[in-house]
Amino acid sequence: MAKAATKRENWSGQTGFLLAAIGSAVGLGNIWRFPGVAYENGGGAFLIPYLVALLTAGIPILFLDYAIGHRYQGSAPRALGRLFRGGQTLGWFQVGISFVIMCYYGVILAWAASFTIFSVTEAWGDNPTAFFTGEYLELAETPGLSLDIVGHLLLPLLLVWLAVMFVMVLGVQNGLEKANKFFLPLLVVLFTILVVRALFLDGAMDGLNALFTPDFSQLTNTDVWLAAYSQIFFSLSIAFGIMITYSSYLKRKSDLTTTGLVAGFANSSFEILAGIGVFATLGFMAAASGVGVNELEGLTGPILSFVTFPQIISMMPGGPIFGVLFFGSLVLAGFTSMISIAQVVVAALQEKFELGRAAASALVVGVCGSISIVLFATTTGLYTLDTVDKYINEIGIITSAILMTVIISWGLRKLPELQAHLNLVSAFQVGTWWRVLISFVVPVMLLVMITTTGLSLIQDGYGGDPPYPRSYTNLMGWGTVGFAILFALVFTVLPGRRDTAAEDEAFDPDDLTEDDELEEVR
Repeated sequence: MAKAATKRENWSGQTGFLLAAIGSAVGLGNIWRFPGVAYENGGGAFLIPYLVALLTAGIPILFLDYAIGHRYQGSAPRALGRLFRGGQTLGWFQVGISFVIMCYYGVILAWAASFTIFSVTEAWGDNPTAFFTGEYLELAETPGLSLDIVGHLLLPLLLVWLAVMFVMVLGVQNGLEKANKFFLPLLVVLFTILVVRALFLDGAMDGLNALFTPDFSQLTNTDVWLAAYSQIFFSLSIAFGIMITYSSYLKRKSDLTTTGLVAGFANSSFEILAGIGVFATLGFMAAASGVGVNELEGLTGPILSFVTFPQIISMMPGGPIFGVLFFGSLVLAGFTSMISIAQVVVAALQEKFELGRAAASALVVGVCGSISIVLFATTTGLYTLDTVDKYINEIGIITSAILMTVIISWGLRKLPELQAHLNLVSAFQVGTWWRVLISFVVPVMLLVMITTTGLSLIQDGYGGDPPYPRSYTNLMGWGTVGFAILFALVFTVLPGRRDTAAEDEAFDPDDLTEDDELEEVR
């Protein structure tokens, strides 16, 4: 085996990897997506399909990502390229997806950072809607592409990208690991304080009753089950390169499956905690407004965070403190996810072109930062972000997952090999049930999801009532998915470091010695 040009980075131990994995999974969607999705899909009854989806799709694919990254020791293109011929292209498709998400994710962090400061003085005044879409975003009346940059968005956006750059340059242990060791516990503390405060607001129990009162009749609705699988899938950071990349930095004998179980359930626990905090607060808003929780609007996404919550903050005692806690939590949750997405792209470029970490980080941050300004810091930025997010997540990522599971399980018959690898290094052993889930359950559910979503987008368009213009969704929606495909093809054929068998550093079970002790999750 040829000697590598540079020694591959590693996590300091199992705990560092676990915190980073949880930090990646716990993001903006946990706070602004899960509560609304649960409420709209059966309330407390939604937890049943949600748990089923976690156990039959989320955790099994998480195990698959871990096995590929750890066994084949590389970024998504390199690890998948070592797994099968043509895998490099699928890996670059995942990098392309991460690249797209990274471009707009930074803008949302800039919004959250701005609103953390705005909370101190409740700068949105009496009309948060007009403030967010008008004064702050200067949102155009109709969707389209505008080059009119909103000047006051540039400073917070620049600070976000500088923070990402700082962490990425420091590396896996000193950057990613230390950032998650600091920010993740801080996030849990801040958000727990926020939830406790919310529970003592007038009307809080009405909000919780609205969220958790089960409507078991919804369990016969296929849309509810699809919503559960969709939420789990998008929440766990799976199938678009993050966990393949992260697990590749683990030491040779690390407990993969136990870590996966802890990460999966920790992410879901935070989602439920977020649901409690959000709906306790919405219950207060409904009571103060003299309406029922079911009459409230803006219960998911950016509108929940940047319009509904500012309204609540203005209505409640001690609102500025609550606002700082809420928007500060958004910043922390988003940042730990942001750096994990950035690592996918940085690691792939490092390995492809033998770049140093600083050079690769500067290149990625420079290009993504520039795109984020041109496309998302403009007067049409919210429309573009909304459209790109919808298509790259619900078409791009799902396509990636279908290709990965079908090719590996049916085309290559590699699941027994990956199962053996998981069991070799892990305390919790996976059995035939894991292969059945990856081979049958996951592809079927994903095919149903992408067919349902795809047909809806083709027939009805996207963007509400009325939908965005077809020309716009074709360009910024389907065009974004096309860009990720083109990105994959271009980077596959670009000349780079030749990844020959002689240079292969994939995990070899024969390399294990008695000195390689299994690290327990502490």
